[in-house]
Amino acid sequence: MPLITAPAYARQVTSAPAEPAAVVVQRVRERFDTGVTRPLSWRLAQLDRMVALLTENAGEIERALHADLHKSPTESHLTEIGVLLEEIRHTRKHLRGWLAPQRVSVPWQYQPARASLVLEPLGTVLVIAPWNYPVFLLLGPLVGVLAAGNTAVLKPSELAPHTAEVLERLVPRYLDGVAVVTGGPDRTTELLRERVDHIVFTGGGRVARIVMAAAAEHLTPVTLELGGKSPAWVDATTDLPAAARRLAWGKLVNAGQTCVAPDYLLAPPDVARALEPLLAREIRAMYGADPAASPDFGRIVTSEHAARLERMVSESVAAGARVVVGGKADVAARYVPPTVLADVTPDSPVMAEEIFGPVLPIVPVPDLGAAITHVRSGDKPLALYAFTADEGVRARLLRETSSGAVGFDVPLVQASMPSLPFGGVGASGTGAYHGEASVRAFSHAKPVVRKPLLPDTLAAVRPPFTAVRRALARRLL
Repeated sequence: MPLITAPAYARQVTSAPAEPAAVVVQRVRERFDTGVTRPLSWRLAQLDRMVALLTENAGEIERALHADLHKSPTESHLTEIGVLLEEIRHTRKHLRGWLAPQRVSVPWQYQPARASLVLEPLGTVLVIAPWNYPVFLLLGPLVGVLAAGNTAVLKPSELAPHTAEVLERLVPRYLDGVAVVTGGPDRTTELLRERVDHIVFTGGGRVARIVMAAAAEHLTPVTLELGGKSPAWVDATTDLPAAARRLAWGKLVNAGQTCVAPDYLLAPPDVARALEPLLAREIRAMYGADPAASPDFGRIVTSEHAARLERMVSESVAAGARVVVGGKADVAARYVPPTVLADVTPDSPVMAEEIFGPVLPIVPVPDLGAAITHVRSGDKPLALYAFTADEGVRARLLRETSSGAVGFDVPLVQASMPSLPFGGVGASGTGAYHGEASVRAFSHAKPVVRKPLLPDTLAAVRPPFTAVRRALARRLL
């Protein structure tokens, strides 16, 4: 019985007979055991090869992303290839310093002595990626995995089959100690039964629980990057047209299929009304009168996902929400138009789960206190955004809410900065990576203590405990 079952809408992936997961993991683990991954030179070489993979095959990768998600070449570069190249550049520039032993102070009782922390690789890391950013969220963690001196097994999503096929073919050609396993949930189940040294999973909470349960069998540590309903607060102190511009952009990148996209807006009633025409104007400015004809607007990953979004909107309208902008979805074509819903109540169907699509509800609330109460009533979000010029409001949001990250006057960008750790809290995830955080996440910080044999300052804490030694021991500790 598989741990993870295939959803009805999973696209079939056909390929040659698959190599057993146990064989793949063992081969990659044996590569790590040779010790080849430990030198800095090997790690830097892998990063350079990843750059070559991305730059030499950018066109093929972009075509695969267009086939799976209708991403334009520019969006593919901005959100997948380019951001990866920046992550690699940042890591390569700082890696030597990050790996240097870190001196740690030694209490006077243990002097003379020296102590340090030395980063050592964990071993073999399993990366299970989602379909919404099938390159960035598969190879992004891999940057840190390789920089930390590990080998890896990569499992791309079967719902982005064209991208998975390209990566399955290219990654082993460029990278040492990295295997790609394609296929459906049965292959993921196979992999989760194997002993690895760390698991990185990006996806939803349901499967995350399965991953954690499987990891517990081997006491394997996990990094879980999940999602949730990331709110955005907007008040009258901000520049509303500018805020609408950034909110429309942040919501509609990748047709809204972004885990850190603003999921819904909270605003006082007058601000909520003012935002309606501004958001509609910005959507037209980006995608024209007919977004379906825009080469820059993406598609939903499957028709079943599109049907879910269409149903969510229609049920919310039936419950009292009002469509500000948006038209009829073409489920067969996987097209859901950019949609803004007004007069949304907290118990509306569109507020029941993460939207993960181009639908933006506006929820009027009396004031900031009511907004904070609403945010705190649910799971801790992966991100929280606020468009306000009031420093007191910013301070309250930082102090009174908990989220994976906070963005003031800007959505999304915190997730692409290699200098910032990316991760959630509570139901939105556990652990973090990017940049130095990646190297530390995929390493063990090993304490090393050096204490000379002479002078023998430990004599006072060895039996027999004479009166003098007892008194000295109590003074020392």
